Amino acid sequence: MAQVYIAIGSNQADPMAQARQAIQALASLPASRLLAVSSLYGSKPMGPQDQPDYINAVALIETALAPLALLDATQAIELSQGRVRKDERWGPRTLDLDILLYDQAIIESERLTVPHYGLTQREFVVYPLYELSPELRLPNGQAIAVLKQQLPANGLSVLAEV
Repeated sequence: MAQVYIAIGSNQADPMAQARQAIQALASLPASRLLAVSSLYGSKPMGPQDQPDYINAVALIETALAPLALLDATQAIELSQGRVRKDERWGPRTLDLDILLYDQAIIESERLTVPHYGLTQREFVVYPLYELSPELRLPNGQAIAVLKQQLPANGLSVLAEV
């Protein structure tokens, strides 16, 4: 069983409800178990600022699913919650689920990069990761606690517990 951290983000169609529904869907994944979920955070959008703020969280699951099978499952959850994939990067979306870490694996394939390529630069990922696992170290040895100290909150705020 692998321990996997998954980022959750939404800024469309009742983002708070989208995030909570995604957490329930993650808890229902086959051959998997939801271990923990961070608080729900409010954050400013990346990229175009002419879109609503985001609701973000990080979930920790334990799974027997292989990385690409897990990716397929998370993309199916996104689609079931109205996600439409567009060419526009960082645009508004009903739901975004990103595999941040899959144990200590380093995965670089056409479909999946783990650790997630933006993990260390995104406060809306680092802060919830720290909340869940303050002792966490990335596969390259970086401590999440040090990353959190170095990364400004940029308006990030805790909105609710799950």
